[in-house]
Amino acid sequence: MSTLNENHIQRIFDKLDEDGDGLVSLDEVKELLDKIGACTGIDELQSLVGKTSLNFIDFLFFYEAMVKKNNEEKIKEDNNIIDNSLEDDLVEAFKVFDLNGDGFISCEELQKVLSRLGLWDEKEGSDCKNMIHMYDTNLDGVLDFEEFKNMMLVSNS
Repeated sequence: MSTLNENHIQRIFDKLDEDGDGLVSLDEVKELLDKIGACTGIDELQSLVGKTSLNFIDFLFFYEAMVKKNNEEKIKEDNNIIDNSLEDDLVEAFKVFDLNGDGFISCEELQKVLSRLGLWDEKEGSDCKNMIHMYDTNLDGVLDFEEFKNMMLVSNS
């Protein structure tokens, strides 16, 4: 929903106010909402607005509330898309390290993958155990997916 300036909103209000009494009934508001694809029941609309008709100021506040709600829903939807994409990427990264597919990353698996990537130094072999221990919240000596995800999210922030 794009935002309109007050003049546009006034024109819409005036068109809805067919009898020119300065009020728009909820039936007229519902009809407008149906036309723009924001279908809602009259009872829901009345409980939302708390009145049976709106003057221009009420209509303006109603419009602003609708825009705000729409923007919040859009932000939430965008965040869900980002969260799902990030989760998918982390699952794929986890599979790279979980060489035997048992759902855990052991010190040996971590070492093998880091060696393949050229990031492992034999002189610092204890680093692998320290890395796992640092994020191994249940202290079982390996990283499950949630522990791996926490490690990746902490290191990226």
